[in-house]
Amino acid sequence: MLSNRINSFVFFVLFVVVAVTGCKKEDGYSHQSGAPMRVDDFVGKQGGGGTEILISGVNFSSDPAEIEVTINGNKLAVIGSNGRQIMAVVPKKCGSGKVVVRIGNDVAESEAIFNYIFTRTVTTFAGSGVPGFANGKGTDAMFNFGGQNWYRSQGIAVDDDLNVYVADPGNACIRKIDSTGNVTTLAGNPNSPGHQDGKGSAARFNIPYDVAVDNDGNVYSVDPANWDIRKISPDGEAVTLAWASQEPWSVAVDPTTNQPYYASVTGGSIFHVPGSMQSNPILSGLVYPAGIDFDRDGNLYVVGHGEHVIYRFTKGDWTGSVIAGQLWVSGYAHGAGTSALFSNPWGIAVDHQGNVYTAGNGTWDGGTYNADQGIRFIKAGSWEVSAFAGSSSAGYADAIGEAAAFSAPTGVAVDKNGTVYVMDKNNHRIRKIVSE
Repeated sequence: MLSNRINSFVFFVLFVVVAVTGCKKEDGYSHQSGAPMRVDDFVGKQGGGGTEILISGVNFSSDPAEIEVTINGNKLAVIGSNGRQIMAVVPKKCGSGKVVVRIGNDVAESEAIFNYIFTRTVTTFAGSGVPGFANGKGTDAMFNFGGQNWYRSQGIAVDDDLNVYVADPGNACIRKIDSTGNVTTLAGNPNSPGHQDGKGSAARFNIPYDVAVDNDGNVYSVDPANWDIRKISPDGEAVTLAWASQEPWSVAVDPTTNQPYYASVTGGSIFHVPGSMQSNPILSGLVYPAGIDFDRDGNLYVVGHGEHVIYRFTKGDWTGSVIAGQLWVSGYAHGAGTSALFSNPWGIAVDHQGNVYTAGNGTWDGGTYNADQGIRFIKAGSWEVSAFAGSSSAGYADAIGEAAAFSAPTGVAVDKNGTVYVMDKNNHRIRKIVSE
């Protein structure tokens, strides 16, 4: 507590110094274009949105309007400056990176890294926690994800209007949750499983396991009992797009072509769906490929459930490599990509920046014994693995980061704003993670 007060006082004094000197546009404090500009250091090496940092260096400007400060490509608010110091405020969701100062055409960056500390808050978005069927707002709604039985759905997706779609296998239907948390039935009838095309409750599903959304708001579903890939229009009209060559368990849409692909856990292959019967996979010989998703460039990411790893396949020739996890080694450990450990991972999602999220428990019975009961984060490019929310312990708790608890999280989706949604199987809930 005392150290916090001291730090606050130091920042206050520094701010006053910067603000006062920043008002004096003396010649000695004007930026000299083309002359060497340097960032020597900065105070305030870590924190979240709103953190103030004091940057020290050479050949800055006394006019804050002339200065641009960025971290990780994100602009900071410059609130005071002189020729030697700049005071700036870190924005929310900035991320970690070097401090870069730009004045006109001159650029300088720090050697040190600002470490952004995210606050990831987990709440319950929808679902009462009791298996059943009910439409309604938030926790008044009910889902049936099977709990500790053989349903292994990972079906959760989100569109650009922030509607969340959920494959509800225990109720044989596809559910829709709007941005306010209101749950409705998009297609299917919980009292009448089967296979039938139609609109809304006239459509029939058996055990829908996954959903994906295309650029036009159409929803695709796969059903391993029906061996079909369905396309559902935004108004709930379901039609059979293709019959599968292998039992379909997961589905994803390539955003560069707006076309769906599906994976078969039992068949070990991944197929492109051109809209008719097909039999030639783009990838085969995989060991229980579970969740699949694409990045914005059309590269494919696959959960190697049976091998406890995450794969990345390059668009076009589909050459692949393990980006995270150790082949055939099960466990729970963070760290550099192929040094990290996963335990029966299942669902996957890729955000607009290419970061990857995985849902940690695809065991057949949703076992609370599984070593991973959380959502993991794989940083784009470096493939560094860390805990996003939850941990190795099963349970139910709305909280921040690793203090939150899930029980057999099987599906994960991320919206355009970076908000993450989780299918929490044993808790029969949809959870929401807001990162700031």
